Amino acid sequence: MKIYHHIDEFTAIKNAVVTIGTFDGVHIGHRKIITGLKELAASSGGETVILTFFPHPRMILHPEDESLKLINTINEKAELLEQLGVDHLIITPFSRDFSNQSAEEYIRDILVNKIGTRKIVIGYDHRFGKDRQGSLAELLRLGPLYGFDVEEIPEQDIDDIAVSSTRIRNALLNNDIEHANSFLGYPFFITGKVMRGDQIGRKIGYPTANILIEEHYKLVPADGIFAVKVKLNNQQYKGMAYIGQRPTINGITRNIEVNIFDFNTEIYGEQLRMEFYHYVRGDIKFASLDELTAQLAKDQEAVLKLLE
Repeated sequence: MKIYHHIDEFTAIKNAVVTIGTFDGVHIGHRKIITGLKELAASSGGETVILTFFPHPRMILHPEDESLKLINTINEKAELLEQLGVDHLIITPFSRDFSNQSAEEYIRDILVNKIGTRKIVIGYDHRFGKDRQGSLAELLRLGPLYGFDVEEIPEQDIDDIAVSSTRIRNALLNNDIEHANSFLGYPFFITGKVMRGDQIGRKIGYPTANILIEEHYKLVPADGIFAVKVKLNNQQYKGMAYIGQRPTINGITRNIEVNIFDFNTEIYGEQLRMEFYHYVRGDIKFASLDELTAQLAKDQEAVLKLLE
């Protein structure tokens, strides 16, 4: 898959089969749309193109609203789309100027001139252009003028996508990891850099890698202990992850940490991926580090059973 970080990096192709969207989660509903996109491209000798925007439009149009949390970072999304066999991914910067284009300017300048769209696969509720005035009806009206066909995604499929995205976010925020993963079609994961912590875990026999997620918009599950698998340097390990403020030591900041089983290598500064499989328990304030250590031994036993 070829990735373009601005529409200007893309050179129009002869037979682009295009769809547009945020594709947050790249979940089972999205995968159905992408499968249809690929089939349409194969039957017409075209190439698949996904047009998405970053930052998310809400980040630009409503910067005061910090409630938006996304299932994937932009890099995670690109990785998932590449695995699905998409030919081209255009990540074009969203700005107020971009949002002020008229619907016809958007169709003519972006979809036709910049991309070379011959077929566009789009939902009934898709809106674009200034004040979101563009719609499916506009695409159908202008398609014959600009030489492209419009394939409408059925309303039921679009509604399923919206429901799935909401369910995934709610499930993760309520630590219902199994249901989130069933809607995603893969284990929810986070990627981040390993940072040096205060090494309390090492002192009590459970050293942890402290994970820094640089993207503030990335959704993180609610506090607790989780059964996870860690991917690092093309190797996979079992582990137990912790999310929380470490109340036993009167912590202030929210941490994301993982105790990687059967692992004792220094990995500060490296990137790792942590896949979530099961929620084990909530965050608890213990009376002492000895009580915490005893509970961690039980947690490790539970995690190993869950990951068998």
